[in-house]
Amino acid sequence: MPGMYRDALKLLSAHMRQQVSRMLQRCIGCTAAKLPRPLAPGQPETSIAEQKPVVQEVRLVRIAMDFKLHKLELGPDTLVALTALEAALYLRQLLAIRRLEAASAQLYKERLVRGFCHLSTGQEACAVGLCAALRKEDNLVAGYRIHGLAYLMGATAVGVLSELAGKSTGCAQGKGGSMHMYAPNFYGGNGIVGAQVSLGAGIALANKYRETGGVCFALYGDGAANQGQIFECFNMAQLWKLPMVFVCENNNYGMGTSAWRASSNTDYYTRGDFLPGVWVDGQDVLAVRSAARFAIQYAQQRGPLIMELCTYRYAGHSMSDPGTSYRSREEVQLVRQRQDPISRFRKVCLDISILSEQQLRIIDQNVHDEMEKAIQAARHDAELPLSHLGSDVYSHSCTEDKLRGVFGHNLEHSKAVCVKN
Repeated sequence: MPGMYRDALKLLSAHMRQQVSRMLQRCIGCTAAKLPRPLAPGQPETSIAEQKPVVQEVRLVRIAMDFKLHKLELGPDTLVALTALEAALYLRQLLAIRRLEAASAQLYKERLVRGFCHLSTGQEACAVGLCAALRKEDNLVAGYRIHGLAYLMGATAVGVLSELAGKSTGCAQGKGGSMHMYAPNFYGGNGIVGAQVSLGAGIALANKYRETGGVCFALYGDGAANQGQIFECFNMAQLWKLPMVFVCENNNYGMGTSAWRASSNTDYYTRGDFLPGVWVDGQDVLAVRSAARFAIQYAQQRGPLIMELCTYRYAGHSMSDPGTSYRSREEVQLVRQRQDPISRFRKVCLDISILSEQQLRIIDQNVHDEMEKAIQAARHDAELPLSHLGSDVYSHSCTEDKLRGVFGHNLEHSKAVCVKN
């Protein structure tokens, strides 16, 4: 360990020394070099494997709001390490989700997006922090607000917006829409309130059975927190010691009902009774990352636990909800001014001098250009032809050549490739 860090450790308390040492062991070296670098305007994309490792100085950042613990003696680290590459990546992702949701709203108003459309504007730090902690063997399943999660888990901006518009270039070929997007290790959203938690328990069971070492994160909102199947999953996961993290994204409103009107106990991280839990400032991307890393380690060694991410959505429950009949405009504006996740992280980056104003502008411009291209693709790309009406319904499209129950069209399965015995 470098001498400058050893000298600094002598001045800290025993508990703080333990945290600093753990962070330095994890972060000093070339770990951060494995992250993709933000692209300058006009710079061609290269794969992570093609980028040369760069050793960077580590900044230590104190988490602004302490974690709250339930049935835990020790919680996540409150002193976390951050490199310039990580800072640039997280800021780019935060901005990308914000602009992705703005583009989704724009396309919806143009009537290019049909059906339900739920935005996560204001909740970006939850998605970025969680995905920053995930390893290649971990899984994630969520509920309504999944545009940003799909993007972070591997879908492109074109894939997300084109999926919303029902185009063939969408990440599910335009067949899924707002709540049914998929990516590697991302099992999409769910239109049934709380049903994704049961699926998450099944994924965690599969991880344990197959000995993959993976941990499954199952996300649900405060509006779904009173669903009976969630408590059944708490019980089963604890009995079987499943490698699972129950993540309650508490944005304070379940549709148009405030949490304190719907739940007798709004400390959702304690709702598992015998399950341990941790409360996290969901507007702080570094706090979410620290808690998620802690949760992965805990779930691997001891079984399930609950994370409550305290966050806030600026828009209504869906695009059909103006979001002003059950809360005041002043309330929304106050959260924007004081707790906006992007503004807070941008300030941290500037305060610790890890990113400059010029770098921030370059990142913002890169995200703007990426989203503009995705919007144009969503507007102009083609939809799937009618011949795909029945494709992907059966495994490997092993069906009859002709579509049954289709009148007025002489349609054949476009993927009827199975050999019939």
